[in-house]
Amino acid sequence: MSQTHFDYIVIGGGSGGYAAARTARETREHVAIIDGAETLGGLCILRGCMPSKTLIYSAEVLHLAQQGEKFGLQIPTAKADMPALHQRKLDTIEEFSEYRQEQLQSERFTLFRNHAKFIDAQTIQLDDGTRLTANHFMIATGSTVSVPPIPGLAEVPYWTSDDVLELDFLPQKIIVLGGGIVACELAQFLRRIGSEVIQIQRSPHILKEMSPEAASVIEQAFRDEGIQLYTDTALTSVQHQNGSFTVNFEHKGQAISVRAPHLLNALGRRPATDGLGLKAAGISTLHSGHINCNAMQQTSNPRVYACGDVAGPHEIVHVAIMQGETAAKHATGRAAERVDYDSLCGVVFTDPQIGSVGLNENQLKERGIEYLSADYPFDDHGKSILMEAKYGYVKVLADKNTGVVLGAECVSKDGGELIHGMAIAVTLKARVHDLLKVHWYHPTLSEIWSYPLEDIADEL
Repeated sequence: MSQTHFDYIVIGGGSGGYAAARTARETREHVAIIDGAETLGGLCILRGCMPSKTLIYSAEVLHLAQQGEKFGLQIPTAKADMPALHQRKLDTIEEFSEYRQEQLQSERFTLFRNHAKFIDAQTIQLDDGTRLTANHFMIATGSTVSVPPIPGLAEVPYWTSDDVLELDFLPQKIIVLGGGIVACELAQFLRRIGSEVIQIQRSPHILKEMSPEAASVIEQAFRDEGIQLYTDTALTSVQHQNGSFTVNFEHKGQAISVRAPHLLNALGRRPATDGLGLKAAGISTLHSGHINCNAMQQTSNPRVYACGDVAGPHEIVHVAIMQGETAAKHATGRAAERVDYDSLCGVVFTDPQIGSVGLNENQLKERGIEYLSADYPFDDHGKSILMEAKYGYVKVLADKNTGVVLGAECVSKDGGELIHGMAIAVTLKARVHDLLKVHWYHPTLSEIWSYPLEDIADEL
């Protein structure tokens, strides 16, 4: 068997892995990337962020067209052209995927189109038998769909998010299992393009990672749009017979069965570590299955780092990139800063969207930080009223003693765009009085931030 030594080897060529390889290449000559996926590019570009948001935006345009009467418009018919919708998605992501493939295949890196596993603490073996060693490794293998132990689920031909993103026809009716970000974004997309949607969530609220207040707004919007939403359920079994799925569950003390020709398993994802040989490399994992890392993304094997979905704690692309850069700098002996999760920014691309940044109220209470909170609703705001975008609110959390903005939440039309004003404030540790010096232009959606800021300033 041939054996080749590298300065740095990255397993996985997605956003986090590429960021690590690129950063390592700044100071190291021999950097290898190993990716055995059928198509190069990674989850975000090929099967995640870019295709899903392309489809979601098309569905939003369709939804607005169908609501034309609210805006004094006559739009006789508006419906999804599924083959055209699918092709637009392919055309949109093609440029991004081609650019990433060119980067991975450039002469700066040695690219192996293989799968790899560790056979000891500093050696990996490719699926063609080739053995490679390196000074340092990065694991960036991402995540895969989780299949919880619900009787019958593993045995039926359910769809995953990958299947929904490849649709070129309209499913007439579909059951969506799950209430996380992927489940909610795709449930609303499917409803808006014309599918009958039944969504089943085990927790009391969908989007359980968000605040109950934010989740309640999205639940109301979903029900108003006609999604049959069940929360606080206990799934008991899944069956597939004669081309039809049956899902049995308990809800409010009653046994309920629902049927549909299609089923989407969106019950979460798990770290993709199968077959990596982590034990042979002396790499430990957490109870969640994520690879255990320190603040520099270093695993229990000091030669090996991990980033992105496989490492957690947040499965967000920009976090994976930041983790990859931090890890590569540390591995190559440069000054590296840990990723600051206290200024974490997150977005849920439902409509209304949820944007959040910084610490939430539970975290502030757990840390014993005294804070002030103020909010303001969009149904009493000029620009949102004229846009018929009345769902939701903004909320600001600030240090009670200094007025420094510690966190914020925005549930609204384009909330993912609006949250970045507060993301800057949280990251730069701005005070509410500093933000009130801003020219908040009227009428804009953004000016709504001035109202909770003024309320907090009055209390200080």
